[in-house]
Amino acid sequence: MAMSSGQVVEILRAAGEPTRLRMLALLAREELSVLELCTVLDQSQPRVSRHLKLLAEAGLVERFPDGAWVFYRLAIQGGARALADQTLALIAADDPDLAADADRLSRVATERGAEAAAYFARNAARWDEMRSLYVAEAEVEAEIRKAVGPAPLGLMVDLGAGTGRMLTLLAGQARRAVGLDLSQQMLNIARVNVGEAGLTACELRHGDIFDTGLPGGCADLVTVHQVLHYLGDPAAAVAEAARLVAATGRLLIVDFAPHALEYLREQHQHRRLGFSDEEIGRWVTAAGLELETAAALPPAAEAGLTVKIWTARRPALAERSAA
Repeated sequence: MAMSSGQVVEILRAAGEPTRLRMLALLAREELSVLELCTVLDQSQPRVSRHLKLLAEAGLVERFPDGAWVFYRLAIQGGARALADQTLALIAADDPDLAADADRLSRVATERGAEAAAYFARNAARWDEMRSLYVAEAEVEAEIRKAVGPAPLGLMVDLGAGTGRMLTLLAGQARRAVGLDLSQQMLNIARVNVGEAGLTACELRHGDIFDTGLPGGCADLVTVHQVLHYLGDPAAAVAEAARLVAATGRLLIVDFAPHALEYLREQHQHRRLGFSDEEIGRWVTAAGLELETAAALPPAAEAGLTVKIWTARRPALAERSAA
């Protein structure tokens, strides 16, 4: 994207300050809350917020409130993002300041991950019961089946497989299915559930949703079921999921619509309080797909959570489906 010289000067002026440059390097790794940036940079919240305001005004970062928290991430695209990428690429990989920041960020992420792992370990056995508190599971599953359709599948990949619910629901349509999860407790329960369902062509692996190790374009169906709200960088997870989608395949994401139930952060390790259609749409578009459908399932209880089901395909297929 071409910019005026004045715009370029403003962007470079915003990036050309030591703390703000460190912020850009951190946000290039993952989206972070203001408090997390304060921890890593060891600076006060007012000072960090002032720097972030300047970066946002220059178009280098995006600010998005999420309940009582505020998150920041690098701009997804545009001239400012291109300049940020070029600037960060000039910095030596062993720069001591950025290396120290990366180390502190790693400790923050490790602490966050340990809390989440402990939570999943405590609740693995009653995971499906807990999910049923939000909206009737039968209703959600009927909508998922409708979105996927009855056609047979080649390979199905379920990212963040949990107790294996998506596998037991859909893998019967697939010639082969692979489920990945970082929680061994969840995988152990998933193995039992998959075995009881008689799914002999279903493989469960200990794996990372951000780096699956699977070949690109390998899957007819990639599912990400109730996973994104736990992640530090959900956009990166969507990008990896989209990478796996075959030319004629489909990505299916199930998560919550935006809500304000703050207690879910502390009691249930939710990092994000839901996602809008616009946000999911931008992420799948940036990953080379097009949003195909977006269904909303409101809860039975007034204080419950609305479940959203999004599907995305390669652009040509999405256009034909819409037609």
